[in-house]
Amino acid sequence: MVTHFKVSGHLACGHKGNNLTSTRELNRVKCRSCRNTEVYKEARKAQRNAARRAARKAKATQTVADWRQAWTERLIALPGLQRLPRGFTGQPYV
Repeated sequence: MVTHFKVSGHLACGHKGNNLTSTRELNRVKCRSCRNTEVYKEARKAQRNAARRAARKAKATQTVADWRQAWTERLIALPGLQRLPRGFTGQPYV
């Protein structure tokens, strides 16, 4: 069954009918005419750009404060009364 791309209440390819399957999800569109329209291509490009921005943002924020949290967790996991180094306030002994 062919799935069309629906934009603001209309099908992108211009087909009309009550029994046509349509979706807003870009990966589920099977109609070649819909996939060849400018609206579909722009939506696809916007989806790719959003995914790239999210990946870059996740990569940038991951490396900023990771070392401090990892070091604290490592010291907490050690057996016995291990003293946290200066600068790690609020928890003098673990």
